[in-house]
Amino acid sequence: ESKADTPDAEMTVSASQSENKPTCIIVMGMAGSGKTTFVKRLCSYLSEKENKSYNINLDPAVIQSPFPAHIDIRDSVKYKQVMKKYQLGPNGAILTSLNLFATQFDQVIGLIEKKQGDFKHIVIDTPGQIEAFSMSASGQVITESLACSFPTVIVYVIDTVRAENPNTFLSNMLYALSIMYKTKLPLVCAFNKTDILSHEFALTWMKDFEEFEDALNSDKSYLSTLSRSMSLVLQEFYENLNSCGVSAMTGIGFDSLLESVKKGAK
Repeated sequence: ESKADTPDAEMTVSASQSENKPTCIIVMGMAGSGKTTFVKRLCSYLSEKENKSYNINLDPAVIQSPFPAHIDIRDSVKYKQVMKKYQLGPNGAILTSLNLFATQFDQVIGLIEKKQGDFKHIVIDTPGQIEAFSMSASGQVITESLACSFPTVIVYVIDTVRAENPNTFLSNMLYALSIMYKTKLPLVCAFNKTDILSHEFALTWMKDFEEFEDALNSDKSYLSTLSRSMSLVLQEFYENLNSCGVSAMTGIGFDSLLESVKKGAK
C-alpha cells in the first residue's frame, strides 16, 4: 500500500482541499441594524484587501443593490410578479421568491465552484425581513447547500446604539442563539455603528453577569426579572461566542471581523 493511499494521507488531502475553498459569509441582521451598509462596506473592504469577493444578493425586494452582485436573486425571480401572480403581501412574496430560488440553488453552487479559485470569500446578503430567511425552509436549504460545499460562517449584525437598552441587547442575543441552533453553524456577532457608540458595554455584559444585572436594576417590571433569568441561561453561549465591534460607515473593526470569521471557519 502506497503512502498516498493511507487514511492519514487522505485526511491531509481533504484538509488541504478545504483550506483552498473560499469562506462563505452569510450576513443577517434585524431591520435598522445597518446590515445593508455593512455588506457594502464588507465587499469594499475585501476588494481592497484581496482584489475581490464573490457577492450574492438574496433580497428579492431591494430596489437597487448597494454592492456589485455576481449572483442576484432578482435576475431569476421577479418580486413584483410573484406578489401579483400569487396575490401575496410583501413578506409572503419575499418568502415565495426565496422558495422559488432555492429550487435552483444547485446551479448557484455550480457557478461558485467554477470560480472558486479566484476569490477567498463569498459574501451573501439576506432579506431585511430576517425571519423570511433565518426561520424558513428555503433559508435552511440555501444555508445547508452552502455549508456542505464551503466553510460557512453566519455574521449577525447588531445595532449597538439600540442594544444599549439591556432588554434589547438580550433580545438580540436570544435571536443570535436561535440562528446558531437553527443553522448549526459558527456565528459572529458584529456590533455595528461603533462610530456612534462603543460596543465595550456589550462585551462587559457578556463577561460579567453582575454588570448586566446592575444595568437592569432601573427596570422593576416583570420583563426585567425575565431578562435576569434568561441572561444566566446565556452565560455558556457567551463563553463560546465570537464578537467584535465594527462601523459600516467608517470601516473601523473589519480587520477584527475577518479574524473572527477565519476563527469560526476552522
